[in-house]
Amino acid sequence: MKVALHVASFSWPDAPASIGPTLARFGPAAEEAGVSHVSLMDHFFQIPPLGEATQPMLEGYTGLGFLAAHTSTVTLQLLCTGVTYRNPGVLAKTVTTLDVLSGGRAALGIGAAWFEREHQGLGVAFPPLKQRFEMLEECLQICLQMWSENNGPYVGRHYELAETLCVPEPIARPRPPIMVAGGGEKKTLRLVAKYADSCNLFGGPTEVGAKLDILRGHCEAEGRDYASITPTVLCMSNPLDDLDAFVAEMAQLAKLGVGLVDLVPRGDLVAYTERVGKEIVPRLAELG
Repeated sequence: MKVALHVASFSWPDAPASIGPTLARFGPAAEEAGVSHVSLMDHFFQIPPLGEATQPMLEGYTGLGFLAAHTSTVTLQLLCTGVTYRNPGVLAKTVTTLDVLSGGRAALGIGAAWFEREHQGLGVAFPPLKQRFEMLEECLQICLQMWSENNGPYVGRHYELAETLCVPEPIARPRPPIMVAGGGEKKTLRLVAKYADSCNLFGGPTEVGAKLDILRGHCEAEGRDYASITPTVLCMSNPLDDLDAFVAEMAQLAKLGVGLVDLVPRGDLVAYTERVGKEIVPRLAELG
């Protein structure tokens, strides 16, 4: 099982001056630790579970561009892009730019968005959930078309593009990998089965196993090879609090096919990353 690190807070001593230097040290530390993916959040205000809206929050793709210059091997993505925040054509171009500048290391993690306060605060439209899911499916279709040889128009219910030209094309082959995040059983997991290379779920083995059974059913309905999708999980607790229990749970998830776990660093970002490299990465690698 692979390990990813998801940076969800920038409230470090001496911020904002310390944010750039800290991320510059974090990138090489993550690669030295054997981490496979690094992600940031796609929010403009800090979210309620993690802190106050007034705490520091970076624009995600700008942050990933900075990390691209301070890394050479890790995959870079947002966990996850809110579909409402960017026009899909511009989003595809943004991810492509990240991919080209990082040497083919960008991935698109995307979801339907949820944090209404930052939408209202910054004047971003926040349609009803049903519409956001319709937008999400069209966005996925647009990105896939822009990353194909088809430069023609796209006409959907919510988006219309006269030409889906994307030059330079991504370096990643056949395109940047796509993750659709969330565990919604009727809509989200159907979109995973139809369009994505991976999913991102919450919960322990029982809950994740149930979600994967549903995903398998969607794959059958879509004629998709379930084995071509990599399940991943986001762990919000601190595994270093009880490492043996954490590894035991990850072993159960690995048996279900989960291939990657996202960990959320606590405290000193670089020190936490170094501990992950010494104490967690080797043990999860043994799980296969």
